[in-house]
Amino acid sequence: MPDKLGVTSEAIIKFDSIAEAANVLGYQDKHLRLLEQNLSASLLVQGDQLMISGNPEEVADAYNVISQLQRQAAKGIDISIMAVNYALASKEQMDTALADKLTETIYVTPRGKQIKAKTVGQYKYLQAIEDNDLVFSIGPAGTGKTFLAVVRAISALKKRRVSKIVLARPAVEAGEKLGFLPGDLQDKVNPYLRPVYDALDDILGVEAARKYMEHNTIEVVPLAYMRGRTLDDAFIILDEAQNTTPQQMKMFLTRLGAGSKAVITGDITQIDLPPGQSCGLIEAERRLKDINEIVFCYLTRIDVVRHPLVQKIIDAYDRKWV
Repeated sequence: MPDKLGVTSEAIIKFDSIAEAANVLGYQDKHLRLLEQNLSASLLVQGDQLMISGNPEEVADAYNVISQLQRQAAKGIDISIMAVNYALASKEQMDTALADKLTETIYVTPRGKQIKAKTVGQYKYLQAIEDNDLVFSIGPAGTGKTFLAVVRAISALKKRRVSKIVLARPAVEAGEKLGFLPGDLQDKVNPYLRPVYDALDDILGVEAARKYMEHNTIEVVPLAYMRGRTLDDAFIILDEAQNTTPQQMKMFLTRLGAGSKAVITGDITQIDLPPGQSCGLIEAERRLKDINEIVFCYLTRIDVVRHPLVQKIIDAYDRKWV
């Protein structure tokens, strides 16, 4: 990059190979077209180089976005549309040190899949879990709140930092009545717990996850089953916490025993509680925010790692209805 970016209108990014260029720019230049649509600078590919031209600010923005993607590609990461969208969305708050954190592998699944933080918000969330015993993660759907908490829990279990994992969810009826669902009580609550089972299967593998649960090393339970318990030496996750009442939230938080960690996740824009019922997650945020040992992590639409349309859907629902 030119030393005096403020007085130049050109910059060159040189890729280490044609393969690296193809990874960054996408199959049939799909990523390049997305970059051109969202950046004001002019982009021109010449072999293994990308020429950037425009006014100094435009060149700086484009250089930062594309070099961020190049650093990830150099670490062997397959660049996706989601990665390009994130680089574009975060260009004003990204620095090299933080961008490099997105190349660090935090867990490898039995199938060899490398799990990494895909956004800076996710990285800070993972670090908060590592460094603190009680963490709240609040943010919209698709930001990895539950999945990353489960990754940290399994990592702690395998490193013998804890001897048990407990994953709980409130069985709140989101437009469907439990009584009308088929089967016994366990069959009725299983649909509410399914996302947690899916995360375990993805991270551990189906057979390993089943064995851990058969030996009661991992429990997946409705929140109501937590009453009266004290959990020592455990990693406890409360998912969908926006659907707890204040009484349920207090009950959960007071289960924390010696040597335990807890992570509470929720999306306060998707509350399924009955009208007039206070939200336990919102009240906990109000009551506990000044306790230094408790950390609140806030993920946003920028941290959404699902289909790129999910960010736009969240934006549409956040806009005031006219």
